[in-house]
Order: sequence, then structure tokens, then C-alpha cells
Amino acid sequence: MDVLSGPIHAQARIGHVHLRVADIERSLKFYQGILGFRPTQFWRGAVFLAAGDYHHHLALNTWQSLGGPPPPLGSTGLFHVAILYPTLGDLGDALRRLQAANWPLDGATDHGVSIALYVRDPDQNGVELYWDRAESEWPRDSQGMLAMGNSSVDIEWLRRQGIT
Repeated sequence: MDVLSGPIHAQARIGHVHLRVADIERSLKFYQGILGFRPTQFWRGAVFLAAGDYHHHLALNTWQSLGGPPPPLGSTGLFHVAILYPTLGDLGDALRRLQAANWPLDGATDHGVSIALYVRDPDQNGVELYWDRAESEWPRDSQGMLAMGNSSVDIEWLRRQGIT
């Protein structure tokens, strides 16, 4: 691999995500109504959503997708967007919200470094809702590399962790 200038800065972060959707109102029922994001601006076929007072973490737009179908299986594109919850209780609360809305789960996995719930939004975009364990608890192999896995999660246990 040709590395011209070294690795990316360790404090670089992935910022907001823009998703193409077919119907803004339908998507708002999921991202605002179920997950609890707050709209900060509506602008020309788009809505910008935030957790807290940030300008936006997520944007939904219909600029090239109004009324369109989801991408076909086997095509390239976004696998999922991941939303990090600050506490296990917050992730449990997200599960409670999904269950209250009868929203289907694609899966729930303990990766060792994190616990994750997987769902699809109304446009079939993959959404991972997850909580990270403290870095000191991350599983590592004998060379110090991460040793992530795919263990099952007790859904009822996770729901009980939820903030009420």
C-alpha cells in the first residue's frame, strides 16, 4: 500500500450522514418518531436531524430519490449507518422504542467491543444502534489485535437495561 502522508489523525471522526429516501414524512416517523432525533431544519426536499443541540447528525433528502425504490440486493452502496448510544441504558431504551412501535429487528449482536441492534429504516437502509464497552474491556488476541465476535444478545436483558 502506498501511503503518501501517514495515517489519518487519531481524533478525526465521521460526521453527519445524508441518506437518500423516497418519502421524508415516512422517514421522519422512524428517525424522529421512534429513534427520537430532533429536526433542526427543513430545506428543499431535505430534513436535518440532531441528537441534542448539534446542527445535524443525520440528513434525509429526496433530491435524487423522491418516490424511488430501495437499491436492489447485490448492488453497491451503504451497508449501514451506525448510531452510537452513550450508555447501555440508552441502547436498551432504543430497543424499548423499537418494540413499542413493533419495528422489526434484523439482529442483535454482542461484538465484544460493543452491543448492537440492527434494523432497516423505511427505505431499507441498514441502521446499527450500538453501545461501546470501555476500551479496557475490548477483547484482544495474543498480538494485541482486536478479537471481535458475533455472540447473541439476550433481548429481554437489554430491554431491562433501558432508561425509563
